Amino acid sequence: MKILKIAFWVLWRVWFYVLMAIPILIMLPFLLISIASERGYPYFFKMARIWAKFILFGMGFYYTVKREQKLIKNKSYMIVANHTSMTDIMLMLAVVRNPFVFVGKKELVKIPLFGFFYKRTCILVDRNSSKSKNEVFKRAQSRLNQGLSICIFPEGGVPDDESVLLDEFKDGAFRLAIEHQIPIVPIVFADNKERFSYTFLSGSPGKMRVRILPFVETAHLTNDNRKELKDQVRQKIYNGLLAFGKEDLKEESLIIKPGKI
Repeated sequence: MKILKIAFWVLWRVWFYVLMAIPILIMLPFLLISIASERGYPYFFKMARIWAKFILFGMGFYYTVKREQKLIKNKSYMIVANHTSMTDIMLMLAVVRNPFVFVGKKELVKIPLFGFFYKRTCILVDRNSSKSKNEVFKRAQSRLNQGLSICIFPEGGVPDDESVLLDEFKDGAFRLAIEHQIPIVPIVFADNKERFSYTFLSGSPGKMRVRILPFVETAHLTNDNRKELKDQVRQKIYNGLLAFGKEDLKEESLIIKPGKI
């Protein structure tokens, strides 16, 4: 049985990368046209959402979204969420309809085919280079000035220790939000670590729950408020994860009780 389980995990993980490639190859001419200039990005974003949903459903994932506040069309936001899985990218694209640009680590450029478009549409950061970080702010400001939103996973990466519920947040997203006086949209991904973590022999098809929390306004805040803002948003996401955990325990108790009778 264990051998069959390992075989499933290996084939399933390989299938993930196959699914990443299929829609890119099908839409390739349109994708290339859409990235020819920055004005084409909204069209690229629509195709990226199709790509994301194709992967999620193809892997056997289905998602549910609770929106405690809705994004307004044609308004810029700073979108932040906890980060535990590569599927965070796909799920974010699937649930947020407003065009946004990811700020992400440059290492993902190495993924064949995906990396080509990732490099040309996302804002890449080398976390070991202060020069790269300054360049990120310039590019993010340019995108915000075009009316787009920015998406950052403020943990700055996925913790090596998967027992960590939520790592400490970096300053970047909050500095940008304050400078541009745009609302912060905190999002909680409840199940991505369980569904598809970075541990190779792990995961399973199933539900991915998402909660979009009430926005945090930055109007009238200054850079002196950055730490307070960062801590406030982190606490909101942390509390959201704890709430999902309590829901899971409640469901488990309801399942166990009938068996004891």
